[in-house]
Amino acid sequence: MLKEFKEFALKGNVVDLAVGVVIGAAFGKIVTSLVNDIIMPAVGLLLGKVDFSNLFISLDSRDFATLKEAKDAGVATINYGLFLNTVIDFLIIAFSIFIVVKQVNRFRKKNEPEKPPVTTKECPFCISSIPIKATRCPQCTSPLTEIEAKAAQG
Repeated sequence: MLKEFKEFALKGNVVDLAVGVVIGAAFGKIVTSLVNDIIMPAVGLLLGKVDFSNLFISLDSRDFATLKEAKDAGVATINYGLFLNTVIDFLIIAFSIFIVVKQVNRFRKKNEPEKPPVTTKECPFCISSIPIKATRCPQCTSPLTEIEAKAAQG
């Protein structure tokens, strides 16, 4: 069982997946910092010096100046400002992944060999391969008109 696990863990796809997860986690931290430390303060400034991380609704009758004060008092809150930060964080990550996948697909199309043009077809009577422009099968000598081919197929 240990040998099977070692073979599985050392396959190229598993190692590639592990590298992708680690890089993705690091990228997520960078985007979270971008959102929390650069984008949201700028948006808050444009909207009248609003701190999105302190936007919350207290589920108690008391008022609190900051989310930290409400949490320290043990009050339940709806943290819609933090939710907005998380939504923007997700949108940036999703858009970044979309751009990366789009570029990878573009490069993949360039590297794939082109399919050769179809030059043969199958005789509907004897199932042999014949040139696409043939009007009669060289194997069974059947005429290959469109009507006869449809009749042979059923």
